[in-house]
Amino acid sequence: MKYRKLGRTGLKVSEISFGSWMTYGHSVGEDTGAKLIDRAFELGINFIDTANVYEQGKAEFMLGEVLPRYPRESYVLATKAFWPMGEGPNDRGLSRKHVYEQLNASLKRLKQDYVDIFYCHRYDPETPVEETLRTIEDFVRQGKVLYVGVSEWTGAQIQEAMQIADKYLLDRIVVNQPQYNMFYRNIEADVLPVSEKNGVSQVVFSPLAQGVLTGKYRLGRQHPEGSRAADPKTNMWIRNFLTEDHLRKVDQLDGVAKELGISLSSLAIAWILRHGSVASALVGATKVAQLEENAKASGIVLPQAVLDRIESILA
Repeated sequence: MKYRKLGRTGLKVSEISFGSWMTYGHSVGEDTGAKLIDRAFELGINFIDTANVYEQGKAEFMLGEVLPRYPRESYVLATKAFWPMGEGPNDRGLSRKHVYEQLNASLKRLKQDYVDIFYCHRYDPETPVEETLRTIEDFVRQGKVLYVGVSEWTGAQIQEAMQIADKYLLDRIVVNQPQYNMFYRNIEADVLPVSEKNGVSQVVFSPLAQGVLTGKYRLGRQHPEGSRAADPKTNMWIRNFLTEDHLRKVDQLDGVAKELGISLSSLAIAWILRHGSVASALVGATKVAQLEENAKASGIVLPQAVLDRIESILA
């Protein structure tokens, strides 16, 4: 496993990170969840990602049953807040009240004294950015948060936060967590340039396009039994990737991977990691074998000729 620095900090995270979205508390039980964490650490993955909203706290609770078995200094842990956690008017967003209550609740479920990274899970147009950053700054001073992150913020929103942080001498954002894969490249035009200018790393989710870039889904076989596409609770996220155009490209990309002697998933993740500003590719898994396969992508450097060929396929 290779490691990269997070933004302009001294923190090093594994190129492959392990997440709990749509798995822990849903399709992964406690026994399998523990085995996946154990294997992740064996593979050299040191970066674990979760959020309060994942299965309404169940994902954090499950991680809290496993992670305390390991030395706290051996892993990097991230959680988030923004999405609704109740029916009340203050049970959502990035207000001081909601962030304060949710981070403390997350720490309790995770059985931790602190998290390494706290993400603002989305931009909140109803709360001043200064209020949110000052709240997180308080947590930094208390030792409950070490680094500040955001998820799915635009370049303009990241720049706004940077200017406010500099004006009031608050901790700057060091990491953004966007969706990014071969079929979803929105961050390239705006977010990446702004982030690189400000020393912000990307920790990308859905690097395999919800599993489409594993080769599991093919034309005429878009909903295999037991897959995410066949699950009515999760297939809303994969629908947009299961187009004929995408699946034809999957066939071509799989051919490139076979020529290189690697899996399609390794090719897709290595393509993500071609960007120096990407610190880590965040993967999920319901089986140990899936996690092992994804971890193989770390350290793979794709030649420029291969990158050009991939670009022609994606175009």
